Amino acid sequence: QVQLVESGGGLVQAGGSLRLSCAASGGTFSRYAMGWFRQAPGKEREFVAGFNWSGISTYYADSVKGRFTISRDNAKNTVDLQMNSLKPEDTAVYYCAAGFGLGYGLENKSRYDYWGQGTQVTVSS
Repeated sequence: QVQLVESGGGLVQAGGSLRLSCAASGGTFSRYAMGWFRQAPGKEREFVAGFNWSGISTYYADSVKGRFTISRDNAKNTVDLQMNSLKPEDTAVYYCAAGFGLGYGLENKSRYDYWGQGTQVTVSS
């Protein structure tokens, strides 16, 4: 059983930055693909960014490319999401997810095994 705990959400003005962090425990972190998803009110949960299990490949949604950067530290069992140039449309609850051995298809939320409780990000205009 893997537990994921997100932190770092908050309120920021458009154009600002936030850094989200996800701390994992209870599993072999290095064997898991890690992803960030978000869900805005009334919308489906959508993929934001992810690392495959090997940590070699990263993937980003088109809407965040060039603005968000995902990083992982297998020694600390953490995965971070640096968010720059934030826009009001980035407002959502952000979730961390872990998928055992995922090498591809990280955009598909059904492929993940564990989820965090989410952290709210609000971007004001």
